[in-house]
Amino acid sequence: MRIHDVIRRPLITEKTTLQRETHNVYAFEVALGANKIEIARAVEAQFGVKVAQVRLCRMHGKLRRQGRYFGRRSDWKKAYVRLKEGEKTIEFFEGA
Repeated sequence: MRIHDVIRRPLITEKTTLQRETHNVYAFEVALGANKIEIARAVEAQFGVKVAQVRLCRMHGKLRRQGRYFGRRSDWKKAYVRLKEGEKTIEFFEGA
């Protein structure tokens, strides 16, 4: 899997903003097939920081309906990435 295909988008919510400010943890939506090692390498390569820990969470797609028709959103994977002590912040999140 290519490095640019591993990270899909950053997750910017109230919870992830609080974690970023207090614990130096960043959240990303990642590819379903990506593992912890690939995610750590992708973050280090894209943002130029050192990763201390990666935690994964598989999110199940929600059941949606419109009228009498049912459908499902796709499943996706979330990664919480903790940077090593003393690492600079990721500039991508500073504008958010």
